Amino acid sequence: MFGDYSIIDSDLHVVEPNNMWNQYLDPTFRQYAPSPDLKVADWEILHKLSGIHKEEVRQFYWKNLPAALLGGFDAELLIQALNRMGVDMGFLYPTFGLWLFAVDTMTPQLAGAFVRAYNNWLHDLCDYNPEVLKGVGAINQHAPEEMVTELHRIATFGWKAIFIRPNPIKGRLLSDPAYEPLWTECERLKIAVGIHEGTHSHSPTTGADRFNTHFALHACSHPMEQMMALLTLIEGGVLERHPNLHFGFLESGCSWLPYWLWRLDEEYKNSHWEVQDYVKLKPSDYFRRQCFVSFDPEEPGLELALNYIGSDNLLFGSDYPHTDSKLNIVEKVVALQDRFSKRTLQKLLWDNPACFHYHSK
Repeated sequence: MFGDYSIIDSDLHVVEPNNMWNQYLDPTFRQYAPSPDLKVADWEILHKLSGIHKEEVRQFYWKNLPAALLGGFDAELLIQALNRMGVDMGFLYPTFGLWLFAVDTMTPQLAGAFVRAYNNWLHDLCDYNPEVLKGVGAINQHAPEEMVTELHRIATFGWKAIFIRPNPIKGRLLSDPAYEPLWTECERLKIAVGIHEGTHSHSPTTGADRFNTHFALHACSHPMEQMMALLTLIEGGVLERHPNLHFGFLESGCSWLPYWLWRLDEEYKNSHWEVQDYVKLKPSDYFRRQCFVSFDPEEPGLELALNYIGSDNLLFGSDYPHTDSKLNIVEKVVALQDRFSKRTLQKLLWDNPACFHYHSK
């Protein structure tokens, strides 16, 4: 609670302790446990991350979250952080898992072992206070035959969301027929899908074919991969076939959305005959019906996004404790009441995240 507002954080992150992989990985795969310098066997988990930036990140965590680097990131640490921020409930995404699960050349078997280990560890973490800490389950995008099985296991945890990467994995877009059983079961079980990019991944990523700096790669990857993911879900008919399935586009701001929806609507107006058998609504109508996007309180396009799509589709997400998160972000969001109504802010901070995850206001 912060002032008059109850708050759901739709994009928190855990920092997986180095020793958790040895504890939770199946013994058959324990030899592949990631090392403290983020290597698996003899290959790097991260792609095109300079030594300078890696050291900057390490210094940031030593200053702001030293327990994470010492293997002590735990539920109590998270609860304390949420209390300081004024957050009542948080949905948890990985840090290292964002890169680890997306190594495109990894065998499906090893990827599945990492996914199951992570989900088991996160389940134990959330069990400390399941009313506050909400797990977002990982799915093995390398092995379509495992997706529904792991989804059902996640559902037994009581979790209401999974996350996937927007990038093609093993050459498959999110509209690939291999994903169709997953989408069907997510819709039936009312489990939301958070789409979350992670820069420096060993998977096809916008900008990675032409840039080498974190500055350029991070600028490209998050918003542009989300744009591609939304287009994929629309153009591939996923949103048409699954009208009750919720998708959330996270950690990329919302300023890209008005332009992209306008652009897609224009393309649909001019070329609807090409896709009308499986894209029967305007792209913006699909988004308003079942999609959500997180926002940054300081981005210049926030008011434009609210005016363009309304106040029902935006989510609050802090990105805590990553380097581009702001410890006073809740304070900055609440300060928006000088520009927007309290009713609008309550939607962004609680009602919309509740609708996304629980299909309820």
